Amino acid sequence: MDEIKKEGSQEIKDKSDKKRKKIALTVLAMLVLIGAVSIFFYLRYKATHITTDDAFVEGTIHTIASKVPGTVKSIYVNDNQFVKKGDPLLELDPVDYDVKVKEASSVLSKERAKLVEIVTKIEASKRQLSELTAAMNAAKANLELQEANLKLAEIDFKRAVKLYEKGAIPKERYDNTKTGYEVAGSRVKAVAEQLKQAEMAIETQKALIQQVEASRLSQLSVIKEKEAALEAAELNYGYTKLQAPSDGYVTKKSVEKGNQLQASQPLMAIVPLGDIWIIANYKETQLEKVKPGQRVKIKVDTYPGKEFKGKVDSIMAGSGAVFSLFPPENATGNYVKVVQRIPVKILLDKNTDLQHVLRIGMSVVPTILVER
Repeated sequence: MDEIKKEGSQEIKDKSDKKRKKIALTVLAMLVLIGAVSIFFYLRYKATHITTDDAFVEGTIHTIASKVPGTVKSIYVNDNQFVKKGDPLLELDPVDYDVKVKEASSVLSKERAKLVEIVTKIEASKRQLSELTAAMNAAKANLELQEANLKLAEIDFKRAVKLYEKGAIPKERYDNTKTGYEVAGSRVKAVAEQLKQAEMAIETQKALIQQVEASRLSQLSVIKEKEAALEAAELNYGYTKLQAPSDGYVTKKSVEKGNQLQASQPLMAIVPLGDIWIIANYKETQLEKVKPGQRVKIKVDTYPGKEFKGKVDSIMAGSGAVFSLFPPENATGNYVKVVQRIPVKILLDKNTDLQHVLRIGMSVVPTILVER
């Protein structure tokens, strides 16, 4: 009887062990299946979702600096204040620059007055040249008249000589004819001399006009130089008022009223938060399928529950190490291969950050959705 009981108990125990083995095998099979499915979907996700935590927000930073030295007269903005393009930021004391503008303007006026005098002199010289030309033309006409009179007197004199030799006319008439011929010759010489003097006067006047014209051109050059000086003085005067180059927020303000500034000294910065993007430093082994235009999901450490959207804009032409201050020299020393990181520029969608909550320098985790 005891043996029968022992055999029944052993049989029940064997059945229980087999059942437990079946359950264990079933659980193990389910775990293997779940693990395989999980690995499959994980690999599939990793193949289509390229992620990195080496990324940050980047944007345009307008550094505000004065183009001219001076003393700060007024400041119109505070740190973190929003300004629009063209809004006044600060003003330097313009007194010194106003004086320079007035001096340059006065010098320019004097030089322009000199030009007016030169032009007036040119006009007077040209009028005088016209008068000399008229006198020369009159002398030419008079010379032609006197030459005609000389020919006529010569004919009369030759006729009187023949008649006098024949005794047909008295000596008095002969002498009068001879005197008229000589007088006519003298008049021709006198008029010819007058014409010569008129021609010389014209040449002298032309040379004078050329000289004055040259001085006019020289004066025009001087006036252009003074106009440039006045323009420079006016520009420097305008530079005493600094305005916002774009919409944005004032930051890094390091100037106060009364400070003495030097040219190109940084005073503050304007950050337009409407023009920001993401720089993501992906490993070179992750970029095989990354292309411009692909969608990107962006998580920001500051806002863990919020997701931003964007798209790949471009991939940098070199790794970050190449453009560092001291790029690696792999041709010297012992070489250790290191996976390089390539910066990828990601543009944010226009409607993803309407409230401008992102700030330059924030850490982000972008995930690029690539095609399988």
